Amino acid sequence: MITSPLLRQRCLSGFTMVELITVMLVVGILAVVALPRFADQSDFQARGFQDETRALLRYAQKSAIAQRRNVCVTLGGTGVTLTIDNSNPADGTCDIALAPPSAPRGGSGLVPSVGAFNFRPLGDTDQAANITATIAGTVISVDFKTGYVF
Repeated sequence: MITSPLLRQRCLSGFTMVELITVMLVVGILAVVALPRFADQSDFQARGFQDETRALLRYAQKSAIAQRRNVCVTLGGTGVTLTIDNSNPADGTCDIALAPPSAPRGGSGLVPSVGAFNFRPLGDTDQAANITATIAGTVISVDFKTGYVF
């Protein structure tokens, strides 16, 4: 227990000068390094668009398998459009829009290797080679034999 008034006053006086300078240095470094990253949202938006595109392609493949129907995928510069072949037996015309699980936000800068392709009822594609789409330097691929999106 502190009994001296001088020691009690020293304990209650607050931060030391070293602690204050250290905190100011840390805040300054964070301001220089972290804040510019959050000011420019284009990297975050591009990553979100990449993830959304991958998710829609996987959803299209799973829908084709689950419903045993052709799912037509159209790749454009601003996003992915999905339609499904509703005729029985399947005639290859995708005439009904396939609604995604959540509303896509879209983006820009999608550069596909093909403009449109189909996922068949077994999950594979109707293409003779892998399908690729590039968004901000990142390549999204669809294996033509298995339909695997990576």
